[in-house]
Amino acid sequence: MNTQPTEFIKSLNTFGIVFLGLAWMTPMIFFTVYGVAFEAAGGMLAAAYVVAFIAIFFTAYSYSRMVKAYPISGSAYTYTKKAINPKMGFLVGWALLLDYIFSPIIACLTFGLFLNAQFPSIPVYVWIILLNLILAFVNIIGIKSVARVSGFSVIFQIIFILFFCTFVAKDIIIGGDGMALFSLQPFFSSDFSISTVFSGAALICFCFLGFDAVTTMAEETVNPRKTIPKAIFMIVCIAAVLYITISYLTQIAYPNFTFVNVETASFEMIQMVGGNLLSALFTTVLIVATFTQGVSSVTSVTRFLFALGRESVLPNKVFGYLHPKYKTPVLNIVFVTIISFFSIAIDLDTAVTFVSFGALTAFTFVNLSVIAHYYVRNKRRSVKETFLYLIFPLIGACFIGWLLTLLEKQTLLIGVAWILVGFVYMGIRTSLVKKLNSDVTKGKVAIINR
Repeated sequence: MNTQPTEFIKSLNTFGIVFLGLAWMTPMIFFTVYGVAFEAAGGMLAAAYVVAFIAIFFTAYSYSRMVKAYPISGSAYTYTKKAINPKMGFLVGWALLLDYIFSPIIACLTFGLFLNAQFPSIPVYVWIILLNLILAFVNIIGIKSVARVSGFSVIFQIIFILFFCTFVAKDIIIGGDGMALFSLQPFFSSDFSISTVFSGAALICFCFLGFDAVTTMAEETVNPRKTIPKAIFMIVCIAAVLYITISYLTQIAYPNFTFVNVETASFEMIQMVGGNLLSALFTTVLIVATFTQGVSSVTSVTRFLFALGRESVLPNKVFGYLHPKYKTPVLNIVFVTIISFFSIAIDLDTAVTFVSFGALTAFTFVNLSVIAHYYVRNKRRSVKETFLYLIFPLIGACFIGWLLTLLEKQTLLIGVAWILVGFVYMGIRTSLVKKLNSDVTKGKVAIINR
């Protein structure tokens, strides 16, 4: 009888990780959150994306350092727990749950909203239920199938974005001349507001999420210490180029663009740019994009839950279980699928802000974890190492922490309430563990006395 524990299969290479990260991030996310991001940044999307990229770049560096130290599933939870403190690690992981759990919800909600806009006779909830079931099936089959689907989707999305940018650039040239393509207006306008741009950046950091999620797949990656850091920087840089380019061109071409519905604002813009033909292509690409975003986000959250279950932070028999045949956390996939049905009753703006709170909290502590692990504990303090392991992560922590404070008050209050729930859960769990250990000790003493 085989008593070996079921383990993940190491099958992912650099490009597989990059495609999974970009699919989780989904380049088309620019369009799905366009209205929400536009309002948050006061229309200055290009400037907000540049600020978000700078903040994310320092944090991406910190993730690349920590995955070298701890190449296992768990992401920010594992890094904070091992580098700083187990209890702090739990609370960071608890905050990160908001990010990971709401990401599949956003994918399902976006899928339903845009397909309903294209086919009004079919209710949003029908599309949400259908996508949820498909996501569960694909994830149960295994990580290789996820990586293949992700690669196709990312290429498809990038081709559409290039096609769209060509349409917009043509409008700019026709409306003026070739030099109109080169302007500082998207970054500095007459009504430029630093506070508004930074508030927008705090929200659209969400669009860069994906580079961090790939760290949850370390145990399914070939040579993760080398592969994942390289993939992280590739993911962040590719995303930054795409987002900044689209926002730059659209701000130059359509400076007075307005929309009716914040949740489908990009659909209105697409129709204005390319009419029904581009709208039909957009819907097709968006279906593929949101599908693979859903696939990748379910993959990430279920691996994260597995890490919590394996360490008995969550019930081990449920969350730490791997299917013996498929080598996937099937029970976690079922759990996330059930939670994702809540996308029927939530709006996009709320879901995005919850994800932003969880992500920014986790990012702050990953930066601090680099300092704690390398600079404090391992005393890596040469001049070069002081820059790498103290100054760079400290800049990242301060930048991300500041962006966190710029989120809406309601989001921060709900986020803090969620953390307090985590405190209560941690207290109950600690009491139960102590009681169990006490009962075991008493049992051993009784046996000895006999």
